[in-house]
Formats: sequence, C-alpha cells, structure tokens
Amino acid sequence: MTDYPSPPFPDQPQPVPGCTAAMDPVPDHGETSYRGSGRLAGKRAVITGGDSGIGRAVAIAFAREGADVLISYLDEDEDARDTARLIEEAGRKAVLMPGDIQSAEHCRAIIARAVDELGGLDILVNNAAHQQTVDDIDELSDEEWETTFRTNIHAMFYLTKAATPHLGRGGSIINTTSVNADTPSPQLLAYATTKGAIQNFTGGLAQLLADKGIRVNCVAPGPVWTPLIPSTMPAEKVKTFGEQVPMKRPAQPAELAAPYVMLASDEASYISGATVAVTGGKPVI
Repeated sequence: MTDYPSPPFPDQPQPVPGCTAAMDPVPDHGETSYRGSGRLAGKRAVITGGDSGIGRAVAIAFAREGADVLISYLDEDEDARDTARLIEEAGRKAVLMPGDIQSAEHCRAIIARAVDELGGLDILVNNAAHQQTVDDIDELSDEEWETTFRTNIHAMFYLTKAATPHLGRGGSIINTTSVNADTPSPQLLAYATTKGAIQNFTGGLAQLLADKGIRVNCVAPGPVWTPLIPSTMPAEKVKTFGEQVPMKRPAQPAELAAPYVMLASDEASYISGATVAVTGGKPVI
C-alpha cells in the first residue's frame, strides 16, 4: 500500500489526450520491474491505446513474455515511440498504428496491418477509451456522448469483428471495462455507461465465440494513474485521485499488467466471460 505515490498530487492540467512525461509523478508501467517468463512466446497482439497508461504496461509485459505487439493510438507519437522502444528492447517486434478508432475503416486497417506485419493474430486487447467529466447533464453535449460511444463501444465491435477470423482456436480477446460498470460515477455519465456496455458485450461475446475456441474476458480497473486523469478531470479531482478506495491511492499502470498477461496466456484456457477486478480493495459485485 505504500510502495507507490498517494494523493495529494500537484496541479497538472493537460490537453486531451494527455502526455506521460508531463505527469507528476510519472506513472510506473513496469519499465524496470516487470520480468517475463515466456508465457506468451510466439504470440501476436494488438493493443489499442497502447502508447501510454494501462496499454503501455500491457505492451511491455506482453513483449517481455514473448509476444510481438501492434500498438494502436490516436496521435501521441512521443509516447508511442517510447513504448515501441521498450518492446524492441525486449527483443520483440513493435508496429505503431496512429489514427482514430472511431472510424470503422481504421479499425479494419489496424487488424489487417497486424496480420500482415506480425504474420497473424492471437490476442486483441480493446483498451483505448475516451472520457470527459461533467457536473450536470446539460454540460454533456450530443457530440461528447457520441464520441464516447464511438471510441469506447463502436470501435470495440469493429475491431473484434475484423479480428475474429484471424484469431482462431486459442485466441484471446481482453476488453478494458471499469469499476464504473458496477458503481457508475455521475460525473462520468457517458464513460460509465459505455463501461457497463463493455462488460455486457464481453459476457455475450464469450458465449458467441466459444465454439470457435476464442476466449473473451474483461479487466475492471479502479482508479489508475494515467494521462487520461489530468487531461480530463478538474484539478481538485486530480489532487485527490484514488483516495476514495481502501488502499487510499490510485494504481500504477504496472499493477494492471498481470491480469492481462494471465487472460492472454494458454494457462487461462477455461476462463471466458469473466471480469477481473483490480480496484485497490473496492468490492465489485
């Protein structure tokens, strides 16, 4: 509980979608701590939002476990290059794919490029997300609502539909939901609604794809210290971020990597339709 920083955090406003280097403290993605053991040897993965935050931690862990990785991201080129360097230092192939996953065509292009440059696909991690804080429903514009759903839900469908023919038996799809799926924050109305939909999508898809031998699960994080926080939340929320959970601090992205590795690995061969909660002690029912 005391190994990582706790609030209060300094003021640090950023434009959306935020930058890792500008955060104080800088998040820990497992750069110096994660040690692989070959659990994903020879596998090929796509990770959306893989440039920073949870996505970067998962990319580092996957590479150190033996997987090649395509990172999909919006336009955070500096963060993406840093993540690619860490993948390559692990001796694995890194492919960078910038662009907006709100576009169905771009989602299909992500999967096509992964299959072409990685030689196939074994793992899809639907992790990228958009959020914005509001204090009243009148502040939530039609455009913001639609952007949240196109990024968080529609893209997940487009990517999954394109990836499924390539995954084959033993394939794994992992979706990032949230504690907001069960205990929605009113200030994150659109985001929380999509996270509930992601959990439901995961459960239905797991049943739909079982005959194909493809497993589908989701991870439900609590508060995690990523660029999304200072770039989308008011300063007073950032200052106290994470203090509401029993551990009294946010998770570092490195603390999220292990469940993604487990769910992606063949060791999880009988786990499908599950939600793995990583919430700092806050129960998820």
